[in-house]
Amino acid sequence: MRIAYFSARFPRPTETFLVREIEGLRRAGIEVYPFALHRPGDHDIVDDDQRTERDRTTYVLPSSPLTAAVSQLRLLVKSPQRYIATLKLAHESKRPGIKGSYKQVLYMLEAGVLSHRVRAAECTHIHAHFGDLSTTVAMLTASFSGLPYSFTLHGSGIFLEAYDWKLDQKIRHAKFVVTISWFCRSQALILGTEAAADKVFIVHCGVQPRRYTPDAVWAHRASDAPVRLVFVARLDNGKGVSDLLEASRQLRDSGLDFHLTIVGDGPLRSQFEDTMHEHNLDDRVEFAGYQSQDGVAAILATADISVLLSYGEGVPTVLMEAHAAGLPVVATNTGGVSELVIHGETGFLVPPGDVDTFCHAVRVLAADPELRHRMGMAGAKRVHDHFDSNIEAARLAQLFTSFETQALPVRPLPLGR
Repeated sequence: MRIAYFSARFPRPTETFLVREIEGLRRAGIEVYPFALHRPGDHDIVDDDQRTERDRTTYVLPSSPLTAAVSQLRLLVKSPQRYIATLKLAHESKRPGIKGSYKQVLYMLEAGVLSHRVRAAECTHIHAHFGDLSTTVAMLTASFSGLPYSFTLHGSGIFLEAYDWKLDQKIRHAKFVVTISWFCRSQALILGTEAAADKVFIVHCGVQPRRYTPDAVWAHRASDAPVRLVFVARLDNGKGVSDLLEASRQLRDSGLDFHLTIVGDGPLRSQFEDTMHEHNLDDRVEFAGYQSQDGVAAILATADISVLLSYGEGVPTVLMEAHAAGLPVVATNTGGVSELVIHGETGFLVPPGDVDTFCHAVRVLAADPELRHRMGMAGAKRVHDHFDSNIEAARLAQLFTSFETQALPVRPLPLGR
């Protein structure tokens, strides 16, 4: 089995879990051929693993207009009936408005080029990540090429545009659909109706627990040092960075001795840095930018508490990494976060936007090193048991190899186990 693994831009610094998933699939014996529309620049590559995958990836763009036109002509000549069916599918699945129609024409052209390259690689199945344009192109490519396709549906932003992106059609046409949490699966079933239940599965994004040594890290933490908070996420409005900075101001004014490291980058970084200056938090808050997997692990190894104030999530891998490093978590109870963070056991969950409750939870953990240790170690065990990237990739491998031949549980058993 040869899987064409497709995304819009690959690899990206915010999606290291995709690199881990591909590595796990290969360990499970699946041949994986990465494809993407856009090639990332050197500034988007944060480690050698991503650099290696970039070298292995086939990119659709840039393609000349002549290449795109010839691809369409060849598809039409080879199978007029299939070409017309794909045109109809493209029309039915386009986003609303003139812009939606224009974009769909581009996706159609990109799918034509991709279909030839997927066939040239002798792939037997197409799998896409995310439910937006990458799955649109994958679905049209599957229609052009006659290959089956599947996709992994993340959350939770895509569900705000579910009908614009025609997720219901994508679910209906897919061979099967992977979701990253029970929350995401529930949203897929709303869109796909109960008839889709037999083909919507759960495979977690995962981390590599072996990268982390929580016991050794805790043994060297000083109890009299400032409490070290760490936040890892893309810097945009959806991640609650403004709330985090307001919370930092309140924690400082309440007398808490702490230091916050913000890991990540994004379109609003300069705006958030301005807010930091306005709140006079320069001595308490540090913006560290994007980091490699090892870089994030090193920062987590020096931290005491992981925080995330996001307004919407599937199951965030950054919190998996934090738990794997033995950190307790204070996070907003949104989307699938509660499927990872167990309130009162591995950390605290607070309502989205509730800065006061967040600050209280941080102060409780800051005042009790033993509680931090107990929760952190419980979190490390939870990640080891339920979010190991190799085991999760083996569940996905089971879907690729066995979906058509046997009934599989919602959480497929790992292939070969």
